[in-house]
Amino acid sequence: MLSVEEIMSPIEAEMAEFEVRFRQSMKSKVPLLDKITHYIIRRKGKQMRPMFIFLTAKMLRKVTDQTYDAASLVELLHTATLVHDDVVDDANERRGFFSVNALWKNKVAVLVGDYMLSRVLLLSIEKQNLRLLEIIARSVREMSEGELLQIEKARRLDITEEVYFEVIRQKTASLIATCCESAAVSCDREDVSDKMRQFGELVGLAFQIKDDIFDYGSPGNIGKPTGLDIRERKMTLPLIYVLNTADSSVKNELINIVKNHNENPKKVQHAIQLVIQHGGIEYAHAKMLEIKSQALELIESIPDSEAKRSLVGLVEYTVNREK
Repeated sequence: MLSVEEIMSPIEAEMAEFEVRFRQSMKSKVPLLDKITHYIIRRKGKQMRPMFIFLTAKMLRKVTDQTYDAASLVELLHTATLVHDDVVDDANERRGFFSVNALWKNKVAVLVGDYMLSRVLLLSIEKQNLRLLEIIARSVREMSEGELLQIEKARRLDITEEVYFEVIRQKTASLIATCCESAAVSCDREDVSDKMRQFGELVGLAFQIKDDIFDYGSPGNIGKPTGLDIRERKMTLPLIYVLNTADSSVKNELINIVKNHNENPKKVQHAIQLVIQHGGIEYAHAKMLEIKSQALELIESIPDSEAKRSLVGLVEYTVNREK
């Protein structure tokens, strides 16, 4: 598997330039806002979404000014959703650091997220990127719908595998789909924009299933599972599989723990063991690999290049990462 450094190798210069442009896109005349956005930028993650955009554009044709705009728009949207998510989830940490709401309280965090969403609109209009705005706006709608669908279903614990995939398609996969579609549009390859959207969507599905597996450990390498999804009553693929296939006594025990004992650490650990014992992890892992293969098949016909090899490496990284 390629390392993150090797994956980034064909787009190193573009990522460095993006850093500068993204910082510029966040600027404000309000000192408090500048202080908070600076704090967010300094604690950025692996920036996988901009990497998907630059590698896709380079694989299809070349990186353009519009590609930088697409990367800034997606990263602004992604950051805004993270800030808002921390408020909704009452989370005090993000990537090992204090969250914005923990340091500046909920009201400020909500306004910071709103500011970033307004920058998405304004940057699109300033640059006359209405096609990119259309793609981004669709993503905002889908992410919101996915979150609400999950909340609705979690209350009744009646989520099917079909509904689960619809939730994660909207909640997680839509943003990676947006990365790949907007990259194609940015380098004037509208002819493959639909295909690249499908590719990104499949990668996003595989990415989310990997996150589901982390809650339990992973096949052959079960670490100390967190059980966070069970505590939050999130219906993830390993749990759904066992609820659909195990006998009624196991199913009833799991439902009872998720509904009534999700704050009890011993009960949560027992639920995790039940899911592992009844093949939930193996099933989710196999499904993730199947979806990853479908994604890679979509770009098989695209000519080989350093950027394409790195993009394939990035897809492999999403399903093989350790955290």
